[in-house]
Amino acid sequence: MTAASQELFEFPCRFPLKIMGEQHVDFASTIVDLVRGHAPDLDERDVSLRASSSGRYQSLTITVTATSRQHLDTLYLALTSHSMVKVVL
Repeated sequence: MTAASQELFEFPCRFPLKIMGEQHVDFASTIVDLVRGHAPDLDERDVSLRASSSGRYQSLTITVTATSRQHLDTLYLALTSHSMVKVVL
């Protein structure tokens, strides 16, 4: 069995990322800019922002067109290493 046949996803594919962080006025724009650096075709319709019930945290759901497993890994690494990001699902 080759590595390609072991892939869980068939690329390219639409892939939703949920990114959570503390409430900050620049959180959404900063994270969307970061994602757009890896997925330049990102459309605003593929981004949704939601505040937690306490108002302390917020989450972005961003759906990207992933071109490969490496593309997703690189994007995940960029997001998880950003200081404003607490969790990426």
